[in-house]
Amino acid sequence: MSNTSNKYIAVSYRLYVDEDNGKEMMEEATEEQPFHFISGFGIALDAFEKNIVNLQKDETFDFSLDKEEAYGDYDETHVIDLDREVFSINGHFDHEHIYIDAVVPLQNEDGNRFYGRIVEIGEEKVKVDLNHPLAGETLHFEGKVLENREATNEEIQGMINRMSGGCGCGCHDCDGDCDGHHHDGCDCGHCH
Repeated sequence: MSNTSNKYIAVSYRLYVDEDNGKEMMEEATEEQPFHFISGFGIALDAFEKNIVNLQKDETFDFSLDKEEAYGDYDETHVIDLDREVFSINGHFDHEHIYIDAVVPLQNEDGNRFYGRIVEIGEEKVKVDLNHPLAGETLHFEGKVLENREATNEEIQGMINRMSGGCGCGCHDCDGDCDGHHHDGCDCGHCH
């Protein structure tokens, strides 16, 4: 096996989950807007990266990740109540950004950033679900490798810069404003 770290990988794919009536497509990364990452940085799920990293350009893939390889079980203890004041700006509740099903960026006292989905807004508390949206699901990926090569020093440095404070998107279309809709640590909206 060749060195699998610091590879620049770009893929198009469709992500499906099992539903009662068959598979449901949850997400798509197109050839025009692929998901791309540098291996070994922890951007993609480990099991996703392992399935992709040794494939060559133009190879297709079709694999599944069980919930243990993906986002784990749904955990009711990850649904928390936060004071409304947390979501206030200049003493006023942020109705523009805080609404049912909104996915919002949060930060804990240690400075760790993560995302939560608003599930209920009360008079004093806001209920936030911190589970990944695909927690408890088996993920099915079908796609194609568009690029798999050694990353350049500039690409590696760019990834380090994004991970230390930039968007980290890898999607080149957010200009540092990732719309607050990302869930998976890579901040690109893809659930890889």
